[in-house]
Amino acid sequence: MLPVEGSWIVVDHAYSAQMAERARLKAAYPQHVEVALPGADAALEELREVALADLPEGFVRDGSAVVRPDGLRVPTEGPPFAVLNRLLQEDLLILEKRGNEHVLTAGLLCFPASWSLAEKIGRPLRRIHRPVPDYDDDVAHRVQRLFDRVPPGRAMWRVNVLPYPDATLYRPSGEGLPRDRVVAARYLRSERQTVLRLPQTGAVLFAVHTWIVPVDALTPEQRLGSAL
Repeated sequence: MLPVEGSWIVVDHAYSAQMAERARLKAAYPQHVEVALPGADAALEELREVALADLPEGFVRDGSAVVRPDGLRVPTEGPPFAVLNRLLQEDLLILEKRGNEHVLTAGLLCFPASWSLAEKIGRPLRRIHRPVPDYDDDVAHRVQRLFDRVPPGRAMWRVNVLPYPDATLYRPSGEGLPRDRVVAARYLRSERQTVLRLPQTGAVLFAVHTWIVPVDALTPEQRLGSAL
């Protein structure tokens, strides 16, 4: 993973469209896109304060509210996930150390890429990644070591690229369900996955910013790079 330069929060050309979709999904599937276990309140409150302090250019503080890049005024009081879902494009997952592993204790997940928040909540890192073929003991050890050692205030990031037949953002799926094989991808879905330790509670934020790009819009060089 690479260190984040500047804010870990990303605002892109799809901001207004993605924020509208997040609001729709939150209203339509509230119990599917947001879950928090008892005891996660302190980490969630700290996440709100950290996110508000790290808002990049384009957001404007206005008393007890924030004006978004698209002009919408959002009050900062209220449940942390409710506030942040109206401000950020990122999905937000909180993991806290329980014994030898970090456990998913809270999640705001509007744009799942073929997984389900309900199946992962309360699970440790190794169990969360059980369906991933390459997530062997060595990878599990290295990921846990990263979560143990990431210093407060120094976000780290990585990206992935996944092929899909359409531009749907909300793609939940269960572990036992077969995955459709994408023979001819029409869209590439890329996630910037950021890891950040919250300094007061020690909880780790795993934030996911999602882009979806039509394959036809890519140059030959970009198509080649996404295939490597």
